[in-house]
Amino acid sequence: MQKIFVTGISTEVGKTVASAIIVEALQADYWKPVQAGELEYSDSHKIIEFISNSKTKIFPNSYALKTPMSPHAAAEIDGLVINLENIVTPETDNHLVIEGAGGLLVPLNDKDTIFDIINPEYKVVVVSRHYLGSINHTLLTVSALQQKGFNVAILFSGDEHPTTEDIIAQKTGATIIGRINEEKEFNKEVIQKYANLFRENLRTI
Repeated sequence: MQKIFVTGISTEVGKTVASAIIVEALQADYWKPVQAGELEYSDSHKIIEFISNSKTKIFPNSYALKTPMSPHAAAEIDGLVINLENIVTPETDNHLVIEGAGGLLVPLNDKDTIFDIINPEYKVVVVSRHYLGSINHTLLTVSALQQKGFNVAILFSGDEHPTTEDIIAQKTGATIIGRINEEKEFNKEVIQKYANLFRENLRTI
């Protein structure tokens, strides 16, 4: 069974939509270790809203923080210090999709970052959305993961930008899962469409 960690090159690049598509494609379980803000309509709630299958189990956050900020700062506001010992991968016989918060080096506390909760056995999907500077951010993210020995795949998000996608593919050598286009809205039907489109690529990453 695969354990797939979904990270982004920055914030607001489409990690939750990408996670929902992967969850639906593999009928996988879902876990967001650290949620900061939007607790009434969290990423876990969005996954439930997006998917169609009945097999997926949603595991509770290890940390559910009230303020939409970097986890280390949100935890401080809540009077907490995030401890990696409390972030334990849920046990499941199913595939598991783990969604990060922001990018790799988002701080969890004074010492640890999101990178530190990506276990060696995880495969990593990097969500890359085109913007000025996104090539650099993507190459830095993928390079850091590859240097640590991770199996990395890339999922593009947003309007097609062939020159950007081509150079990223060429320079990283990473598996390209595909691209999530701009859509009028994301709902169960759209998520299902992409799940069907990407299923075979996801099974072989």
